[in-house]
Amino acid sequence: MRALAIFLSRVSHGLNRIALWGAVAAVLVMAFSASWQVIARYILDAPPVWTEELARRAMVWAGMLGASCAYHAQADPTLFPGMRDVAGRMGTGLALIRGVGVALFAAPVIWYSLFGPNMNLARGFLGRSLERQAEMIGVPMIWFTAAVPIAFVLIVIHMLAGLMMRLTDKNTHATTGQEVHS
Repeated sequence: MRALAIFLSRVSHGLNRIALWGAVAAVLVMAFSASWQVIARYILDAPPVWTEELARRAMVWAGMLGASCAYHAQADPTLFPGMRDVAGRMGTGLALIRGVGVALFAAPVIWYSLFGPNMNLARGFLGRSLERQAEMIGVPMIWFTAAVPIAFVLIVIHMLAGLMMRLTDKNTHATTGQEVHS
């Protein structure tokens, strides 16, 4: 069980590293396209039509990947931030409650991203996005909307890794791996 927890934790860390690079790249794309829009509009007097939409789509990717990174780093907003520092059975119980909350929120998002009515993949969020084109950028919308379920899957993986680490080692915090000194 501990080996599985360590494996899942390593997968979580690796995916977080990729998501962090993706979020940074998306912010850079957003900044570049918005800057180009300003330069083209006010200096060249010929604004391209694609820059505003590209900036919006990059913002979605940056926000969603950034949210998964924030969850992994335990920098996400929470009502009771001190609960992460509680050790022992009480801390494990609180971590399980948090995990259930994450699962209850993420499961419908992931489910309806894939499935529509009657479990029809074509009617799910991604299936509908596959057939739609971006207005100014000639690519299917799925390249942009996929950020939502990908981010939620990453958050679920981070949550499971943290819970597994906490359940298999009573001396560590949920996802940080820091020793508890009590």
